Amino acid sequence: MKFVLAPDSFKESMTAKEVCQAMENGIRKVLPDAKIISVPMSDGGEGTMDSLIDATNGQKYAVKVTEPLGTPVTAHYGILGDQKTAIIEMAEASGLSYVPQDKRTPATIKKTTTFGTGELINAALKHDVTRVIIGLGGSSTNDGGSGMAQAIGVKFFDHNDHEITQKLGGGDLKQITRIDTIDINPKIKKTKFLLASDVTNPLTGTNGASYVFGPQKGADQATAKELDENLSHYAKIIGQNIAQTPGSGAAGGLGAGLLAFTHAKIYPGVKLVANEVHLAEKIKEADYVFTGEGGTDFQTQFGKTPYGVAQIAKKYDVPVISLAGYIGKGIDHLYDKGFTAIFGILAKAENIDQALKDGPQNVERTTENVVRLIAKK
Repeated sequence: MKFVLAPDSFKESMTAKEVCQAMENGIRKVLPDAKIISVPMSDGGEGTMDSLIDATNGQKYAVKVTEPLGTPVTAHYGILGDQKTAIIEMAEASGLSYVPQDKRTPATIKKTTTFGTGELINAALKHDVTRVIIGLGGSSTNDGGSGMAQAIGVKFFDHNDHEITQKLGGGDLKQITRIDTIDINPKIKKTKFLLASDVTNPLTGTNGASYVFGPQKGADQATAKELDENLSHYAKIIGQNIAQTPGSGAAGGLGAGLLAFTHAKIYPGVKLVANEVHLAEKIKEADYVFTGEGGTDFQTQFGKTPYGVAQIAKKYDVPVISLAGYIGKGIDHLYDKGFTAIFGILAKAENIDQALKDGPQNVERTTENVVRLIAKK
């Protein structure tokens, strides 16, 4: 019997690779000779780098970069097993985790920069890769990708035609009157950028980066308006109708910067990851697929990993069992979308810290019990 294991991470409990191992342990207790293919998955957000490195036998590298408020930090990027593809999570360098809750203020969001993400890109390009995958989730920024652009060699000039040398944040974009790309990292032109994001918001407007995502990063209504006006000005300087391009508002407008200054395209996160790990080829020969995530509810159908896995399995009529740390409302809708059964993994009522700690054994036990039923067929 052949099983494909394709779960997401269970946030704060297990990486996707660790979930795969727990599932395999459960299966082997019942069917020790089963053929098991583990494919750690992600939807393009946090954990995408580790999932793709684990799934392709790639390697992770550390490099010093600039965090959103200007302090040097150590961040990571990966090179996949093909040695031609780099994987970067922008949150590694420019994520909201670098800005404590009490510092998420209007003043701060005007300053936060994606410069460190550009430094990660430069580091990855030293490996002579031909493709760079960038996960756009979890940003602290609203700079339209201008900081990233500075790091890769794009120059911005003010009304006196002086180069703006400070690291740009969203509050500085109104200063820009001219952009020069002549000194951009030459490897940029030879590299394809694949942007993993389920966000289709444009750069500007009421559905844009500032109004929709700004408040969670510290913007009040007045600041969101100011930042939106700054991004509109920035977009006019760039041209390309970038302001209304779907997905350009992702990661505080980093999507716009990457679309403008690199050869980039935006893809739904889980579809991009599934394609990279050749998930469909593995699933089509399987008897059962196991997937899972920390919490499953009606939102799972909006681009989450188990939904993407189930959609592929449905094409080949392969049953899908999904495990979850908790089950919320609205899962009934998932049974018509490729899910065969959904199981919660908790054995008893316990506090959240203990539940997170017990994640591996709970996944193993639940998988074992499901496979005992399967083995009786």
